[in-house]
Amino acid sequence: MKKNMGTLDKALRIIFAALFVALYITGVIRGAIGIVMLLIAAMFLITSILGICPLYSVFGWNTGKKASA
Repeated sequence: MKKNMGTLDKALRIIFAALFVALYITGVIRGAIGIVMLLIAAMFLITSILGICPLYSVFGWNTGKKASA
């Protein structure tokens, strides 16, 4: 798969992942919703590290640099 995520997109995903984990650790979010938020945080981190978002591929989106002609 081609990389389809830009730097800003990656940074925002990492920030939100850290926020979700912090909310869970501090007990602000608990239970099933907390577990779902941790799973989303893990997904955000994995996609940020890889630079590939499968959902972007489905819709044909690309937040990365445009290929030069």
